Amino acid sequence: MSLLHHIRSLHTLSPANKDHVSAWRMAISVAVPSLALLAAGRPELAGYAVFGALTGMYGRTEPHQLRLRHQGQAAVLLVAGVGVGVFLSAHHIHSWALVIIEAAFAGVGSLFTDKTALKPAGPFFGILALGACASVPAAAPWHTGLLLAAGSAAFSILVGFGGWFVGRTWQRGRRRDVIILRGAGRRAAWLHAARYVTAVGGAGTLGVLSGSGHPHWAMAAAAVPLAGADLPSSVYRGIHRIVGTLIGLVVVAAVLFPWPGSPLLAFPGQEAAVLVCLVIVLQFSTELFMTRHYGLAMVSFTPVILLVGQLAAPADPGVLVTERAVETLVGAAVGIAVVVLIRRRRPAVR
Repeated sequence: MSLLHHIRSLHTLSPANKDHVSAWRMAISVAVPSLALLAAGRPELAGYAVFGALTGMYGRTEPHQLRLRHQGQAAVLLVAGVGVGVFLSAHHIHSWALVIIEAAFAGVGSLFTDKTALKPAGPFFGILALGACASVPAAAPWHTGLLLAAGSAAFSILVGFGGWFVGRTWQRGRRRDVIILRGAGRRAAWLHAARYVTAVGGAGTLGVLSGSGHPHWAMAAAAVPLAGADLPSSVYRGIHRIVGTLIGLVVVAAVLFPWPGSPLLAFPGQEAAVLVCLVIVLQFSTELFMTRHYGLAMVSFTPVILLVGQLAAPADPGVLVTERAVETLVGAAVGIAVVVLIRRRRPAVR
């Protein structure tokens, strides 16, 4: 393919496929638990609920009976990530131990997502949940964070299945296409898991050595290119991650920096409510573009994660934006390097 073709592919917007329906489901899944925590005076716990609600991103175009199983499997990945992350935070386990544990989780998550054929592909959101929850002070007992994530995931599954009560169609015996993890398929899955361990572990190592307070951002960014179906799409995802994140950081700066147009200054004393509302709106926007253009989705998703982090543990906006930019560049570069150096073999489908 020519260089011009690759450049065009980077900014091509895929056709719409009822994206607004999925976006509304995700917005509702995030809004209900987040607003409930805000009303209860515990907005700092919203992050656990948001990560659980990401269950709604899976199986977006599938029939209800397939989506139900698909989202149930995704909930396992996400709730496990939150649970491990909160446990590490509660026991003050950081730096090198976090890198080792998150890299191992990435490998196990890769095997799980290959076997279950989750879409979005790969363990990225579980990795992100683990790192984010581990890197902020535990705002509640370990089991509370786990239960919030599980409850939010369950509500998200209910929202995703809600439409069934209108049509009530159920096709007996219908199954999703999944990967055969035996023979060549098993070897391909283990190689793919090794790529995740290498990329996530390598990016985390660089993050710790650099003295960054957020090496988990580099680890999450390193996982992004590995979800691509082939080499070009993997590199595209890495570039989309970098560009989308950098533009998203402009949005974060516009919200958190103390300038006259900041929405936080427009509603003094209601900062938590403003952040929660922005998270809901931005998650809607994220889902609207997630399958059409990954870079555009990251413009919205980057603020979602950082604003949720501000609710849990407020940090200096300048340091936050700078470190996120650097860690994303490092992580995405490591991920792309692993994709280029360790080629993926495609397992069989049954």
